Amino acid sequence: MRIEDIYQFFQAPPPIYLNKELTVCYVVFVLLQRDSYGTELIQRLEEDYPAYRLSDTVLYSALNFLEDERAISGYWKKVEGRGRPRRMYLIRSQWKSRAEELAWLWEEYISGHTSIRSLRALDFSFHQDSGRSPS
Repeated sequence: MRIEDIYQFFQAPPPIYLNKELTVCYVVFVLLQRDSYGTELIQRLEEDYPAYRLSDTVLYSALNFLEDERAISGYWKKVEGRGRPRRMYLIRSQWKSRAEELAWLWEEYISGHTSIRSLRALDFSFHQDSGRSPS
C-alpha cells in the first residue's frame, strides 16, 4: 500500500452493500412513493444512491420479512417493456404510519452517510504532490 492508495480510496470508495435492516427501511421508503418490483428496487437504489448496492438475496429476504409482518402485499402486473408479469409490492394501509417511521430512518441514514461519502469529490492532488496529508 502507498499513501496515494489511501487518497484513491476516498476519491472512489467501493460501494456500500445494504444489510437487511437498511433494506427494509429503503423498501418502505420507495413503496410509500409508489408500487414497485424487485429488480426496479435494485436499479433505483443504484440510480438514486450510486454509493450503495443491494443484493438479490438481501432484497428478497427483506421483502419476505415485510410480507410476514403483513406490512406489504404483492400482486402480479405486466410491466411495459418487461417480458413476463412482475410481482409488484405495495404498503398495506394499516402499516402506513410505521412505514413512514422506517422510511424516516432510511432518510436519516442516507443524509448522515452522504456527507461522508462526498469526500470522493475532494481533490487530493495538492496533498499528493506536496507529500503532505490533508488537515
